[in-house]
Amino acid sequence: MVAHSTEFDPTRVAHLNGTFAPVSEEVDEAELQVEGELPADLDGVYLRNGPNPRFTPIGSYLFPIDGDGMVHGVWMSQGKARYRNRFVRTPALRAEEAAGRALWGGIESMIIPGAEEVGPALAQTFKELPDINIVRHGGRLLALAESDCPYRMSPELETLGRETFGDGLPAGITAHPKVDPRTGQMAVFCYALEEPFLTWSLLGADGSLDRGPTAVEGPEEPVMIHDMALTGRYLVLVLAPAFLDLAAALQGGSFLDWRPERGTRIALIPRDGGPVRWARDTAFWVWHTVNAYDTPDGQVVLDYVQWPGPGLGPRPAAPGGAPHGLARAVLDPDAGSIRRRLLDDVRVEFPRVDDRVLAGPHHRIATAAGSGRTPDLLPGEYDALRWYEVSSDDVVAETWNAGALSVGEPVFAPVPGTTDAGDGYWLTFATDRTDLTSWLLVLPGQNPADGPVARVRIPVRVPLGLHGAWLPTQN
Repeated sequence: MVAHSTEFDPTRVAHLNGTFAPVSEEVDEAELQVEGELPADLDGVYLRNGPNPRFTPIGSYLFPIDGDGMVHGVWMSQGKARYRNRFVRTPALRAEEAAGRALWGGIESMIIPGAEEVGPALAQTFKELPDINIVRHGGRLLALAESDCPYRMSPELETLGRETFGDGLPAGITAHPKVDPRTGQMAVFCYALEEPFLTWSLLGADGSLDRGPTAVEGPEEPVMIHDMALTGRYLVLVLAPAFLDLAAALQGGSFLDWRPERGTRIALIPRDGGPVRWARDTAFWVWHTVNAYDTPDGQVVLDYVQWPGPGLGPRPAAPGGAPHGLARAVLDPDAGSIRRRLLDDVRVEFPRVDDRVLAGPHHRIATAAGSGRTPDLLPGEYDALRWYEVSSDDVVAETWNAGALSVGEPVFAPVPGTTDAGDGYWLTFATDRTDLTSWLLVLPGQNPADGPVARVRIPVRVPLGLHGAWLPTQN
């Protein structure tokens, strides 16, 4: 292993400053200031997890891969709101807190402490980073990492420990499992640096293991897959040519290598355990899917945000690569074919639908978007929210420009007892670029482009990124 320098200047990394800068304070606020009127039928908690280094990073910092997890929560009921934020305290983070400084370097530096610093249990191990997403399933509240074990959190966001699902999933899962709202079953996958390079599993509605780790035949080397989609019949995994090379990284090279000449493959994995169906196409990258569903004639529709490459590593994108934007792929499992088309070429990310329609046809898509009016936005920063109606071949879009606010992922909170996609509210954190104050925005589901009906002042700045969930109060 080569020796990597711990010297590092965080002021030169844009994603450690301004609207992305980490916060160190854990805050409790019993009653939050509300501008406008907080809807009385919002009864639950909005949670968002994201990368937030507890200490000044050493060696390197790569957004959105690096950073300790911090969960921000806004509890709402009867028109009032309260706030709490907490770090996801892994054993590595606790060791750093005991030392009062960072001990592990970012993924690009491969700085790993020895036993003299962290003891034999943590020595020469990679730091766990459950900093990407948070979900509730089967009575568990889980902070999710990129292909590692999640960490279980208490309802008040205290860290309870690593979750292996009764040792059924010891290698962990990735950060974007999908729950079928019709059955309550949660589909998960995990990629690894050693064989089997890709596995999938199913968890029942009660959190028990319906199917243990099942190898996907096909990948012959480690490949990064950030998100997935789910239909009634299939898990849908997009295997873009972003390959993981640990040996190169340990010798000072790149951990992630984009090889567009290899093309992109999509795996359709039958939920009943049948043979995997593969479709192949020219190279494109997917950070996030929207949703997928089966058609009556046996095809699969997948909506997603398309990029020419991941934007990481030594070859971030190939010249003339796939155009960026909201896209749709129609896959034929029997023919192994893909038909792709761009639905919109506006700069968008963090797509969401009403979670009640996951794995079935969807008509309404929400995204964070760039309005084109703010020239100095960073990668991962957006100054608008954009909604799409995709119920026909015509795609209708509407936008709410957020002005001086940088907005995050929109999450839908349905009104209890309703089924219409408009009966509810879109929630997102936003930070004002002029004074770095943060807000929770509440936008109406029926006409969100009219803007927020309520702005809830957050007592600490919420760093931009990444993923969240609306959890209604359970009676």
